[in-house]
Amino acid sequence: MPVLLSIVLPVHGVERFLPRCLDSLLADTPAGESRFEVIAVDDRSPDRCGAILDGYAARDPRLRVLHLAENQGLGGARAAALPETRGDYVWFVDSDDWVPEGTVAALLDELTAEAEREGRGEPPVDVLLTDFTHVYPDGGTEPNPWRHVLAGSPLAAGCTLAEHPALFRTVMSVWNKVFRREFLLGLGVSFGRGYYEDISVTYPALLAADRLRYLDRPCYFYRRGRAGAITSTASAKHADAFAQYDAIFAFLDRPDRPGRPVPEALRTLVFERTVQQALTVYDTPGLVPVGLRPEFFRRIAEHFARHRPVGYRFPGGVRGVQYRLAARGARRAYAELRRTGRLPRELKRGARAVAPALRKGVRSSARFTAYNAFRRMPLDPQLAVYAAYWHRGYACSPAAIYEKAKELAPAIRGVWVVENRTQAATLPDGVPYVIVNTPAYLKAMATAKYFVNNVNFPRTMVKRPGTVHVQTQHGTPLKAMGMDLRDHPVAADGMDFDRLQEAVDRWDFLVSSNPHTSEHFARAFPGRYEMLDTGYPRNDRLADATPAETAAMRERFGLAPGSTAVLYAPTHREARGGYVPLLDVRELARQLGPGFTLLVRTHYFHTGGPGDLTEQEGSARIVDVSAHPTVEDLYLAADVLVTDYSSMMFDYAVLDRPIVVFAPDWEEYKRDRGVYFDLFEQPPGALTTDPAGLAAALLAGDPEPAARAEFRKRFCPWDDGGAAERVVRRVFPTTG
Repeated sequence: MPVLLSIVLPVHGVERFLPRCLDSLLADTPAGESRFEVIAVDDRSPDRCGAILDGYAARDPRLRVLHLAENQGLGGARAAALPETRGDYVWFVDSDDWVPEGTVAALLDELTAEAEREGRGEPPVDVLLTDFTHVYPDGGTEPNPWRHVLAGSPLAAGCTLAEHPALFRTVMSVWNKVFRREFLLGLGVSFGRGYYEDISVTYPALLAADRLRYLDRPCYFYRRGRAGAITSTASAKHADAFAQYDAIFAFLDRPDRPGRPVPEALRTLVFERTVQQALTVYDTPGLVPVGLRPEFFRRIAEHFARHRPVGYRFPGGVRGVQYRLAARGARRAYAELRRTGRLPRELKRGARAVAPALRKGVRSSARFTAYNAFRRMPLDPQLAVYAAYWHRGYACSPAAIYEKAKELAPAIRGVWVVENRTQAATLPDGVPYVIVNTPAYLKAMATAKYFVNNVNFPRTMVKRPGTVHVQTQHGTPLKAMGMDLRDHPVAADGMDFDRLQEAVDRWDFLVSSNPHTSEHFARAFPGRYEMLDTGYPRNDRLADATPAETAAMRERFGLAPGSTAVLYAPTHREARGGYVPLLDVRELARQLGPGFTLLVRTHYFHTGGPGDLTEQEGSARIVDVSAHPTVEDLYLAADVLVTDYSSMMFDYAVLDRPIVVFAPDWEEYKRDRGVYFDLFEQPPGALTTDPAGLAAALLAGDPEPAARAEFRKRFCPWDDGGAAERVVRRVFPTTG
């Protein structure tokens, strides 16, 4: 007989409750009842749960057990079981709960009757909702508090969510819902990781269902207040809810979303329900740890900004004021309102006083309301958005890819994102651009198919299904990067690794400069992207450089014929707060003499300039080139590079010109930042720790050509001038 119902049972750390749950599922029907099965998942339980499951399975063939090698959490365990199910319907039961006597038999009869009605031409039930009972630690029980919303409603005969939107007032958990398996698999959704993992499935299922039904029979005993349950546990993981909310709205915004169209009124209900849940978690004592409450409230405000529906109007009364304060991120005012029922004195002048206090937040919300409206438009398959260095201008590998795409993929229109009109003025002639937070920017970010950047786009910009994100990065790593910084708190400086992982999860492609980079990026940025072992597109210009181009760049910077140009470019130091003048540039200029020119470039994180560069009589000329927008120009102009730990050494090595490393604080930097190889053992050329040694190395001309050759062999094998073409041909539709 075909399997009608598959029961999925995730199991972890519930040894005390598991036997009662299994008995309620298996002992309630005759052993020969084969219309159902139980797929139990031992989610690497730390107690005897695995052995208990195996013992039950040995006695009852209707129970199959999956043993996971690593703990996956409720969502991961359910996801592991789902491909193993065979039933027409799937029911997800929690292993610390149990079901009333006769429940499995009653569900089988109900589903059999549904199959018969379907055979007569009636539409199938996509989700069957059941009644339930709360059970408290002292043994007390409480009937389903939302039964009045369900019983006697259109759900009794079957309807859509649009026909009974009050369903959103009930519990959104998965355990009181039996899903038609084919419908569930067709949704293209998955359970989230961490807390509140089921809402990323239940919301889409209810929204997409053509027919929902309610079975007015208590089919579930749900434990409330159990020690260790998420509803009674203080944890940072309560913030996992925001990822689930994002998944819900990603489903709503999918152009290929299955099921019936979702009216705007339902989208608004979804939004308000998620806001209500987030505020309830925040307001419930003992859930969000004290030190994390400001961040949690900030995430609520961000949720407003990202997902607020077009034309959304705040509800009236106190709840409306609470929502406005949450949208603004006004945590102190919100707390005062909760504590006293009154706003703080500076806001307590009636509605006309509240509005100005919220104006800034409203302006921000208006932007994202517009962005969300644009996200409902179809993707533009011929639009690519480019950016570099946090919207500073036209630079690095994104610029090289843009140029090559114009040649090989002319159907793709590129547009650059810049911070302001001043930066827009620095763009090459004819390069289209949008300015951050303008309507044109919001539309481009919402509708473009392709995104190319050497840093991450703002996390408030959602990755829509069908989009392609290319992360080029902007340096070969000597220093520890990404997730590897978890072991270096000084360098990490409060870095949010969860947010980093969210960003990495957007990437479809990650461009790598060399084998060393591919090896370390794969660990530092774990994700499902494709690594493009192409070399850095920005270095194509260096690989193809001609003597004429070098001469033009020298002339551009006013370098006299015969003068030796030294590019001095130290890196950023997190432990010391940024640019650190460990070298007296004026003294170095004096030691080198008039035959040299020092081009001084501070790291772009430092905005204060390199300090006093007044030249002395008889010394080398000193030029501050920190503001020059294109570092490749400086590479071409320079005869030699002086740096410490900057990734510039890897790019400059493509030119096969001398490099001198000045590393007076190597041990401190290595300890604080973490490094991937010992620069003293594998330098790109001469290496010194004192100013006198630096001057001597520069006066010597090219003291370590063999070291440079070994360095180039390791770090420049892909720099043949074709990196941009390789990226473009892999990512974009090309013409030939």
